Amino acid sequence: MADYDLAIIGGGLNGASLARDAAGRGLRVILVEQGDLASAASSATSRLIHGDLSVLERRAFWRVRRALAERRTWLRIAPHLVRPMSFVIPAHSDERPPWLLRAGLYVYDALTNRGGLPASATLDITHHPVGNALKRPFGIGFEYADCVVDDSRLVVLVALDAAERGAVICTGARCVRADRADIWRLAVVDRGHRRTITARALANTTGAWTSMVAETVLRQPLPPMAAVQMSQIIVPRLFESDNVYVFQNNDGRLIFASPFERDFTLVGTVTHDFTGDPAIVAMPGADVSYLCEAVSRYFRERVGPTDVVRTLSGVNLTPASARRRDGTTLFHARRRKAPLLTMFGGEVTTSRLRAERAVTRLTPFYPMSRPWTAAATLPGGDFAWDRFETEIDLARDRWRFLDEPQARRLVAAYGSRLSTVLREAKTREELGPAFGPDLTGAEVRYLMAREWARFPEDILWRRSKLGLTMPAADRDALAAFMADPPRTG
Repeated sequence: MADYDLAIIGGGLNGASLARDAAGRGLRVILVEQGDLASAASSATSRLIHGDLSVLERRAFWRVRRALAERRTWLRIAPHLVRPMSFVIPAHSDERPPWLLRAGLYVYDALTNRGGLPASATLDITHHPVGNALKRPFGIGFEYADCVVDDSRLVVLVALDAAERGAVICTGARCVRADRADIWRLAVVDRGHRRTITARALANTTGAWTSMVAETVLRQPLPPMAAVQMSQIIVPRLFESDNVYVFQNNDGRLIFASPFERDFTLVGTVTHDFTGDPAIVAMPGADVSYLCEAVSRYFRERVGPTDVVRTLSGVNLTPASARRRDGTTLFHARRRKAPLLTMFGGEVTTSRLRAERAVTRLTPFYPMSRPWTAAATLPGGDFAWDRFETEIDLARDRWRFLDEPQARRLVAAYGSRLSTVLREAKTREELGPAFGPDLTGAEVRYLMAREWARFPEDILWRRSKLGLTMPAADRDALAAFMADPPRTG
């Protein structure tokens, strides 16, 4: 008998979503990830939960409708991570004419049950706060509702939900060989120790490494694949309004500028073909300049490469024969051979649905319960999305030492489970040492004990983005603390 029903190689969003879905259907699941959860492309997305307005130009109405339905699902199951925002497109005649934008948004509204989100509207930018940061002249703009998400935090909470439903999550564990017979036999090097794992089915969700793992580890080569790099830049905050700008660049692309971690703006996305080692992905200087020039066409404050405080880049695969933005799932089963799932690419918005469909492919091989993830909240998400501000007020009432920005960050990260981090603390000093103005020893201990954080970068860049502002001395103190965290009673 095999140790597990399903073994998953790769701890990005696709792998974590598969683990959650399968574990909740009663399967014995193990996920192995050679680094940290969301350590590659899953922490370098555009952070949008949306229907992809630009796809309407290709008349992909069903794809937009499906994504907008998933947007509503995410608002319901992850209201602390997924936040509604106003998206504003300044209109000008140099690109898409205003009548075309208005028509596209009319269709966008018609394709979704908004679930409490407002319909699109026309704005007089000249007399509206969203126009304050923009160059003149922009007479009108169009406003519509979509959502943003903390991408890497989403991966961690999806994995946490999987673990709480019985899945085994192993980070720092690399699968070096997999032999296929009536079951899969995996050789895994887990933090320096080699062990063998057996499973009735295997899923390859290793992202940019999918083809390499298929060929060298599984010895089941895939058809030719194309690698695509996606990149964003982070710059100091360019505007005070709480909305996302959608700019039409002069090459027809849509560029987003989003509020990011209070004091910054995220600008993206630029994509191009990628060759090389996916473990070493750097944003080319030409792409940095491209995004700087694109937003400088619109904002009064000019942005240059020297203003960039951090770049985000990730690589995804897509079949070379047909470039697909909605992801690819391959299923291979032969007589007397254990099944193999291969899943790569795709957007954050439809990740839950992709996993649901992939796990369903395994139903002929062993019994399982029906799909369930659309109705089950992620850890900390058991409140209505329009009560997010109320949750912040409740947190400040309970932990009076929190200021508003601190409470907002913590609720956005932990939702209704914030009490598992702060417990009954009455003062900030009770939470242990401070690392910068926001991070405490209590939160670090929680992340290490419950959310697989092992190194400072796991906390500073994936479970939070506090690395953007934490001084070097505090980073050193954090590293020392994590190397030997004090025990608590």
